[in-house]
Amino acid sequence: MTTEAAPGRARPAIDTALVRALVARQFPQWADLPLQRFEPAGSDHVIHRLGPEFAVRLPCHAGAIGQAAKELTWLPRLAPHLPLAVPEPLGVGTPDLGYPYPWAVSRWLDGEVATVRALGASTAAAVELAEFLLALQRARPAPRQDADPGDGALAVPALAERDADIRTAIARLDGLFDTAAMDALWDAALAAPAWDRPPVWVHGDFHTGNLLTTGGRLSAVIDFGSLGRGDPAPDLTVAFSLMSATARAAFRARLGVDDATWARGRGWALAGAVNAHVSYAAVNPRVAQATTRQITQALAG
Repeated sequence: MTTEAAPGRARPAIDTALVRALVARQFPQWADLPLQRFEPAGSDHVIHRLGPEFAVRLPCHAGAIGQAAKELTWLPRLAPHLPLAVPEPLGVGTPDLGYPYPWAVSRWLDGEVATVRALGASTAAAVELAEFLLALQRARPAPRQDADPGDGALAVPALAERDADIRTAIARLDGLFDTAAMDALWDAALAAPAWDRPPVWVHGDFHTGNLLTTGGRLSAVIDFGSLGRGDPAPDLTVAFSLMSATARAAFRARLGVDDATWARGRGWALAGAVNAHVSYAAVNPRVAQATTRQITQALAG
């Protein structure tokens, strides 16, 4: 789960009329294409489909504003190394017409969001996701042709940076979950030896909602706003958001994950789920169901 603005925090008003006006002013070559809001779009962006080929994504809180530039910079260079489709950025728009953030136009990716019902028990899908992560970790993208520092930090944060917030969130879930077990899992994740090998590419928000399927098969990975380099443990979250125990074992075996990294991965899965549950479960049944499953599976190991 991404780090998101909590409900009630001020967000810019985004409607189809605004999006149409922004496209007309900044990408006039596409101004006459039909435009339709896409739902559900998650908590970070408002998404519109622009004609049959394009997507327009506008961040709806300040925590998501770095994604457009990061994807434009890195995805064209990472994509040739990856076995599943990823977004193809076409341009970054600038703040305008009262809208305060950079925004993006990318190629539309067909597909349905992956579900536990469809893929949770599939060892084949689990291995395919492991192979995607291995390819991402091993990627050596072409070097930049400029020295522009505007990519944003690519360092993967340390789990310990979230300690105070996660302990507070766990305490708020007392009575809904086994908080003693959650505290023990969190303690074990923090105590696990840190990643001591060279940094690798990390998606950073690798969970069910960021996987697309077509014809019942995995087809694309989206939302690279948390892309970075460092400890691969955050990407193990998908094992707990999507997979059954059997599929999870196949995923871990294909990745060759050691015990310390697995412990940190369980910590990342717990952290994302508890934060999202505290912030959104009361107002979004879909988030409540997904985060409950992720917490339960992380506790199961």
